[in-house]
Amino acid sequence: VADHFRFSLRTDLLFRVKAMVSQTKRTAEQRRAAMVGVFTADPKVRGMRILLIDDVLTTGATACACEEALRAAGAAEVTLLTVCQA
Repeated sequence: VADHFRFSLRTDLLFRVKAMVSQTKRTAEQRRAAMVGVFTADPKVRGMRILLIDDVLTTGATACACEEALRAAGAAEVTLLTVCQA
């Protein structure tokens, strides 16, 4: 995707800081609660427009947690692109 659209691919801006177990048996509400504090973002994102890519969107809990971490670090805009929805 990055190559096709000539975007910079950055894998150094968003980090998982809390280990997770499988979310498959959890409800949407349980998934959202479990994702609190799981990700953090580097302050280098301040002012950036971020395209966040996820392979599968089920409840959106992971994507929301990533977006919250990016915005908390100062990202100006976060857009989500998913390959498929479960």
